Amino acid sequence: MSSSSRTAILVALSLVVIATLSGQCQGGSVPLQVGFYQGKCRSADVEAIVGMVVKARYSRDPTITAALLRMQFHDCFVNGCDASILLDGSNSEKTAIPNLSVRGYELIDAAKSVVEAICPGLVSCSDIIVIATREAVALGGGGRYFVQTGRRDGAVSLAKNVNLPSPSVSVSDSIKAFAQKGLTPIDMIYLLGGHTVGITHCSLFRDRLYNFKNTGKPDPNMDLDLLTSLRQRCPQNNTNGVDNSVNLDQNSLSSLTVDNSYYRQIVSKRGILQIDQDLALDPITKPTVSAIANGFDFSTKFGQAMVKLGSIQVLTGKEGEIRRSCRAINKP
Repeated sequence: MSSSSRTAILVALSLVVIATLSGQCQGGSVPLQVGFYQGKCRSADVEAIVGMVVKARYSRDPTITAALLRMQFHDCFVNGCDASILLDGSNSEKTAIPNLSVRGYELIDAAKSVVEAICPGLVSCSDIIVIATREAVALGGGGRYFVQTGRRDGAVSLAKNVNLPSPSVSVSDSIKAFAQKGLTPIDMIYLLGGHTVGITHCSLFRDRLYNFKNTGKPDPNMDLDLLTSLRQRCPQNNTNGVDNSVNLDQNSLSSLTVDNSYYRQIVSKRGILQIDQDLALDPITKPTVSAIANGFDFSTKFGQAMVKLGSIQVLTGKEGEIRRSCRAINKP
């Protein structure tokens, strides 16, 4: 398939998503807007307040950037960006297997406490997630994009509703999953770039090291030096019960920086998760991945994709509520 044909396919897929799901992203009855809280919290700058809380945490733990990126993705992909992932409960989204390792809840609680003390009942938990994530991305070197605010919080959080793409999902199925949320293939490629600061665990890719697709052999599309180092980190017979962690960006100088290094790694067959490596190999996504790997506008495009992610099925206007505590719906 020629390069022009692959580009045409990608554009066509994007147009289909836009045409059929144009209303999916902006779900609320009232549009989100940049600077929604300006002038509404006395003289305080809500986004700056949240930013100070994030900066204090980032100075102690720069991995909070990856944690918040993951939190926003996991929240927005289930029922939209309504902070449903924050709700406690025996069967809430928090208890779903993909969310057991989500972290950063205490940071959101801290930011909520500060803004509630200054302007109670004004700032939604769903907006705090989006603002905090933007602040963490900026601190991580990814550029400071403008966020839209004005979301309200949802009241439903059920583990059974959590249906996230798995690390071994095919590119075509991943495109379909993102399309269901009103996101194009190009949005998907940029959003997966959040893996540039992410980690995973051996159990999620061990098959690529030893028994790829039940062949009894490693994935032939993995760089041999990477294969050797990963086998040391992730032995075939894990007898000690420890599921070691591995950086998704194998450039040690960039594993905590939000940049395009992840794409350069997967182009060099140094992807860790199956979906990451397949992005650089699939004829539909390969041209875009190569362009990002060799380009200079990742921060801008990543920010645009994050804004689009943050507008999935939002509640606005009189929909939902402004929770007093991010962990529980308001009592009557």
